Amino acid sequence: MEKNLEKQILDIVNAIPYGKVTTYGEIAKIVGMKSSARMIGWILNANRDKIEIPFHRVVNRRGELTGKLHFATPTLMRELLISEGITFSEEAVNMAKHLWKPNKEEI
Repeated sequence: MEKNLEKQILDIVNAIPYGKVTTYGEIAKIVGMKSSARMIGWILNANRDKIEIPFHRVVNRRGELTGKLHFATPTLMRELLISEGITFSEEAVNMAKHLWKPNKEEI
């Protein structure tokens, strides 16, 4: 994989504002890989040792915490989001309230 693409993806995750989330699909769209949301997840998982990056702010399109198994405990991702004021409806983030859609100007 091209390092520039990986850097772009990590820069987007770093830009997600506190109290907001984005989706694997939104990240894929902004880097020009519209139908490759799954690849975004693989890239994030490959970089999970970079603890300064707020990976917990990336969820699936329905707001579900599909990446939670890659955290130290299965509840840590949710706990981190709640600590930022992010609200849930059952097991999914309230996407109407917390979704952040990245654009090239913000990254």
